[in-house]
Amino acid sequence: MTSAFDAVLLSYDEPMANALHRRLGRVLGGTVKRLHGVRGMRRAYRLCAELADTEQFFLADGDFSIDTRFPTADVQPLADGISMRVWRAVNPVNGLTYGYGGLKLIRRSALREMGEAVDVLAALPGKVEFCEVTAGTTQFNQSPYHAWKAGFRECAMLARGSEYGMADADAQARLDAWTASREGDFATYAAAGACDGIAFARQAARDTARFDALNDPAWLKDRFTAAHGEQAVAG
Repeated sequence: MTSAFDAVLLSYDEPMANALHRRLGRVLGGTVKRLHGVRGMRRAYRLCAELADTEQFFLADGDFSIDTRFPTADVQPLADGISMRVWRAVNPVNGLTYGYGGLKLIRRSALREMGEAVDVLAALPGKVEFCEVTAGTTQFNQSPYHAWKAGFRECAMLARGSEYGMADADAQARLDAWTASREGDFATYAAAGACDGIAFARQAARDTARFDALNDPAWLKDRFTAAHGEQAVAG
């Protein structure tokens, strides 16, 4: 059954993005639009809003693998005052299941009015609704570099302080799980990235300009290459 909502997959350089885009279309029904390779996260998210034809639309990352049992037809529109709903995703390297990398239902108008935050979508106007349903798996561990980058970015933001207002104890539990990543492909790189991200957060403290580097693909790749070498980038 075709969804009442439009859908956009946002990809940058994820190796499996083409296959995951096709999978998303099969599950959601209809045509899933795609934005690929745009530098600058804020710019990319705002361009997604211009691609969508419905005010509320599904938004998925280029490494999100939707569960084929996701109940597309049962999804209800966002209530007034809610800018985004986030479904959970399974983390393949540490067993966590939470909003990181999950499927989103989001308003075009909220993306157009987005403010400034390192975790870009934390700067949406209105409230965010976190759904307890698991929508799929975030398959970020497609190469050593992608696994490291995921751990680095997420743990740097968690260590700095969640922009969604997460309790310190919950943030610490997630940090502990990331640094202990042992499951799945390239888990050791995810754990190394997590440790590197925590160290970066301590060094950069509250320097917003330095933290904005987390959204710069070239900076992230250079940092990874300096530690692990060119060969590890491609896996």
